[in-house]
Amino acid sequence: MSSDQASLRIQRVPSASLYADLLKVPVFAEMTEENLACLGTVELIETAPGTDIVPPGSLCDAFYVLLDGEVEIRKFDREGDPPRSMTLGAGEAFGEMGLLKGTRTGFDLIATTTSRIVRFDEEAFWQLMFSCPRVRAAILGNMARRLESYQINAVHREKLASLGTLAAGLMHELNNPGAAALRAASQLRENLARMQEIGLRFTSRPRTQEQLDCMNSLQQQAMRRDCCVLMGSLEQSDREEALAEWLDKAGVENAWRIAPGLAEMGMDADRLECTRQAFEGQDLSDTLNWLESVISNFQLVATIESSIARVTDLVVAVKKYAYEGKGVGTSTNVHESLHSTLIILGHKLRHKGIVLRKHFTSDLPALENAAPGLNQVWTNLLDNAIDASPEGGEISISTRRDGDRIAVSFADRGPGISEEDQKHIFEPFFTTKPVGSGTGLGLDIARRIVESKHGGEIALLSSPQGTEFTVYLPIQGGETIREPAGQQSAKSAQASAISS
Repeated sequence: MSSDQASLRIQRVPSASLYADLLKVPVFAEMTEENLACLGTVELIETAPGTDIVPPGSLCDAFYVLLDGEVEIRKFDREGDPPRSMTLGAGEAFGEMGLLKGTRTGFDLIATTTSRIVRFDEEAFWQLMFSCPRVRAAILGNMARRLESYQINAVHREKLASLGTLAAGLMHELNNPGAAALRAASQLRENLARMQEIGLRFTSRPRTQEQLDCMNSLQQQAMRRDCCVLMGSLEQSDREEALAEWLDKAGVENAWRIAPGLAEMGMDADRLECTRQAFEGQDLSDTLNWLESVISNFQLVATIESSIARVTDLVVAVKKYAYEGKGVGTSTNVHESLHSTLIILGHKLRHKGIVLRKHFTSDLPALENAAPGLNQVWTNLLDNAIDASPEGGEISISTRRDGDRIAVSFADRGPGISEEDQKHIFEPFFTTKPVGSGTGLGLDIARRIVESKHGGEIALLSSPQGTEFTVYLPIQGGETIREPAGQQSAKSAQASAISS
């Protein structure tokens, strides 16, 4: 929208004429009129509600001070991402971070009410910084608080993103045993209905002692836990085909359907010979279908049991993952902590066909007075190792005692990290991953948890043959150092994100 339109008026005015208005802004509270006079003229923007003060996508290359009214700022980080937006009121200032950092970010500035804004271009901003030490101190102090709040906010976003990844992984892990249990329960229902029909036919006429003895013998064989015969695929196929032909010749219904189950339990023509002698016609068919149903039911119940056990293991692992280190003065078993993380990220290992090798010291002591956060450290390091590994690669996790410390190593066989990147690998927002694939906060979070909460350290070794991160943790626990509480308000945290 051009400046000659009625809804947006832009004019250059002497900066000294705005002295009374600027004194109401905290950043300018201690500025003298002489300081302001040396700036010459500045832009005064007067706008009606709903007006685009700057066109969408414009680069922020000035320092803005809102004298009256209210504005909304929107910032687009990457194409396709939703914009980050916030609302500012009278007395707020923004845009200094881009000028101080030497960066230009795209943004959109919209007036939500009738507003008056002072715009200091880059030259006027630096003149202001040099001519008025008190304003400079206020602006730099404000920037420092915003950077701190923004970093804390970014770390929280990283944790939420990590939680989303873990939730997706957990759903993937729960889906397999859940689906298996559902299929088994459905098949079990069909088997029970089939056995009910067969049972009604059996009770319609009396059974001889020979028939009862044969059925009892077959049932005992089917219920034995060691009855299953371990066979290769070819041998099993041949056994099933031979049994199906025998059943078909005997006139048994569903011969080709029930043969695999009977063969798997070790049944063959010789073991089923008693049925040919004691039964005939429909009775023979019902007896063998009943036997296959008994065998199938035991297998289905075993499937349901193992599936539910798997779900229980996952729930226990998630509880350990989520609540580790929550108690005061608690001890932590590092191997159990690692096991929980491996369960949570197991689907990513299987997806890439990665071989995981564990070299755990059997007598590793527990960490005393452990602080929370270790699972997040393991998650970030293992996740990075998975991303760095090629399809069908290999990752090694090892634990050992190193004097009065415990050492935990994660090694991959990826392409390694260049010497130049190694210098910055633990810096916030630095990432070697492609654009959009990483936030650059995972290793920074891991380092801060290890150093600040546990008094330990993380070491890095990398070459073109692979990378190894080793975490060293004091067995007796380190002195906990509190991280900044982030006293800046949510609005200030958002403002830093917009103006950075």
